[in-house]
Amino acid sequence: METMLAARMYGKQDIRIEEIPIPEINDNEILLKVKSAAICGTDLRMYMNGYKDIAEDNPRILGHEFSGVIEKVGKNITEYKVGTTVAVAPNMGCGVCDYCTSGKGHLCQVSFQAPGINIDGAFAEYIRIPEQAVRQGNVIILDERVSTEEAALNEPLSCVYNAFQKVGVYPGDNVLIIGAGPIGIMHAKLAKMAGAANIMINDLSKERLDICRKVDKTFIGIHSDELEQEVMKITKGKGLDVCITANPAPVTQKIALSLMGMEGRINFFGGLPKDKENVLLNTNSIHYKELVVTGSTKASVAMFSKTLQFIAEGLVDVKSLISCQYELENIQEAIEASRNATGLKNIINFK
Repeated sequence: METMLAARMYGKQDIRIEEIPIPEINDNEILLKVKSAAICGTDLRMYMNGYKDIAEDNPRILGHEFSGVIEKVGKNITEYKVGTTVAVAPNMGCGVCDYCTSGKGHLCQVSFQAPGINIDGAFAEYIRIPEQAVRQGNVIILDERVSTEEAALNEPLSCVYNAFQKVGVYPGDNVLIIGAGPIGIMHAKLAKMAGAANIMINDLSKERLDICRKVDKTFIGIHSDELEQEVMKITKGKGLDVCITANPAPVTQKIALSLMGMEGRINFFGGLPKDKENVLLNTNSIHYKELVVTGSTKASVAMFSKTLQFIAEGLVDVKSLISCQYELENIQEAIEASRNATGLKNIINFK
């Protein structure tokens, strides 16, 4: 039996590098040799807090931001060939419910699956791509202009694009992103692509704001102590057209309402901890300013495909978000770097 190396999570803060059998595939599945897999905030939350069903007797391989080269295809598959480099949109629905048939499989409430969440993911040398992912178009052949490292960052970019579509960013808009992590910078990059006039990024960390300015000198970093004053100064007292809360802090959702101009659009992008999910908002602000308040979660296959196109065409540069690259054996070091907010995106690369 052929084996591979995999990083398996056995419980809270317990990930072990192990040699396990390479997954078997059926006639309708794909075996992918992983080339690049990025560490995500979701991975960190699962690692730090544990996750349902993951236990000593039921370990799981994390990792849902990935790309690779097709190693094997089932005999019933004709659309994909061995040796093709692909990225995989991780969110898989049942395929037949109303959400799935309308192209929103990421919202499926019937049998949602995602590698690294409720099935084995990509922090391993090989990953099995289930039939439903193949059938629903989740496996996307990479344009030759897109590296496997860039493709691994496309999953969070597609989630950001979901929010982007919800709020609508137009030429000349004043945009604020609260949260200066890699997700916040992706929001800023899409706002710039859309022609926003002023792109402001707010964070408690001055170091994070410095990183943002290094990524793009046109981004306006605002420390939290100066937020309202600076926003009103930059917008000449009108307030924001768009605000995106790209962090898990309830207070930022409240702050967003107070900073908006008339007919402003807000997206609550960052999910909140369960014990802090009820937030007291001034709904009169929504009423009298005619605000549009939206939420977004995950991304559809169509969104995933579109943002890969952005990368290929050079509309959005994700290379600037890559801080460090690690081998699988050093995944613990990569996790710690991500936990400590060292740099932006850390990637596991495979030979």
